[in-house]
Amino acid sequence: MANKGYVPFLKWPGGKRWFVSKYASCMPANYKRYYEPFLGGGSVFFHLRPAKATITDINPDLINMYTAMRDDPNGLREILIYHQENHSPEHYYEVRMDNPNVSVERAGRFLYLNRTCFNGMYRVNQQGVFNVPIGTKHDCIYDIDLFNEYSEILKKATIRVDDFARTIGRAREGDVIFADPPYTIAHNQNSFIKYNEHLFTWADQRRLFKTLRSAKDRGAIVFLTNANHQAVRDMYDNNGFHITVLKRYSSISGVKEKRGIQEELLITSIPIEEV
Repeated sequence: MANKGYVPFLKWPGGKRWFVSKYASCMPANYKRYYEPFLGGGSVFFHLRPAKATITDINPDLINMYTAMRDDPNGLREILIYHQENHSPEHYYEVRMDNPNVSVERAGRFLYLNRTCFNGMYRVNQQGVFNVPIGTKHDCIYDIDLFNEYSEILKKATIRVDDFARTIGRAREGDVIFADPPYTIAHNQNSFIKYNEHLFTWADQRRLFKTLRSAKDRGAIVFLTNANHQAVRDMYDNNGFHITVLKRYSSISGVKEKRGIQEELLITSIPIEEV
């Protein structure tokens, strides 16, 4: 089912472009339906371009962005061109303060801010308001000629705001699940990482494990990425899952000493070749 891969049009914290570039060959070539319950930037989805998919996230603005790209790529293109023509610090902060009601205008705001904010970050304050400062990049229309192609890819997917357990609960025998949850444990540190204004707690990690184990028992093929922490390993080890340590370079930290090679886990319900 794999086709020509596309680079996702969103930058997203914890995105899996690195996974696609190095480890996408681990994903099965044949399956019935693709499920991704933590969509984010959608790197794996756009690489695989599945014929049938269900892609979800709990972030309504993110899902609205994907829905608008699917349903109105031309309208979204016009809004991005408008923002490009007016881009400046003053325009950026005016748009950041805006709260449009129309779906495509809201999506255009989301995509413009994503492409011109500092480091492509997504961060909101306690009131749920996006508060990332302007970045150094100025081009927000570099791929507008691909919007119709993005739309065609997304038309093959059911896109909705949903809890991960409900999404995973729909997977049946022969389906593939790619789950990339917010990593609650920073690499080998007992700390939590915020996802929007909410925490993906350890209780959520336990709930995720139970839903993936049930999906595996139904015959779904599970691919999960997670932090390389012993508590995570202990959960999946001896429960019929296969654990592989993946290495990647990370430059996301503002502290130079914390940049460098990081380890993450690839947890699967089927054995994979050495990576």
